Amino acid sequence: MKPLILIPPVLFAGLGVLFYFGMMRTDPDALPTAFAGKAAPSVTATQLGPDAPPTDATLRDGKVKLVNFWASWCAPCRQEHPMLEALADEGVAIVGINYKDQAANALGFLNDLGDPFAVKGADETGRMGLNWGLYGVPETFVVDGDGTILARIAGPVTSSALQNTLRPAMQAAQ
Repeated sequence: MKPLILIPPVLFAGLGVLFYFGMMRTDPDALPTAFAGKAAPSVTATQLGPDAPPTDATLRDGKVKLVNFWASWCAPCRQEHPMLEALADEGVAIVGINYKDQAANALGFLNDLGDPFAVKGADETGRMGLNWGLYGVPETFVVDGDGTILARIAGPVTSSALQNTLRPAMQAAQ
């Protein structure tokens, strides 16, 4: 009977070890994307504002770019917005996809905070986001000139994400 007393503590210790090693990752903020190294899914955005929306050809124009999914109701999108504006000021082309938002709210957001997007469109139904494997907004993808996804940031673009993920991916693509 006495060996049975050891079963619960041994099971608990085993589970603790499994949880510990399961949480050990080089970047705890990174969420993998199944599209890394593959062609970007199709762009099915509708018009947002007076300009034409992005298309598949937009992603395959020979230039490295960022594709940023955002929404006016998203607090982390407000947090990352100055970083996107700084990137746009550096000449980085950013394709903005407004996700499940009302056009008036999205355009008001850009009017208030500035518009860092070289081209923008709306994903009113969320279908494009679903095709791109979105977990939520904001999410940013690095896409090379051939339309291949190189990297992804799930969550706001921070200075750490910019230096450790986005810039290296953009440099490798050029």
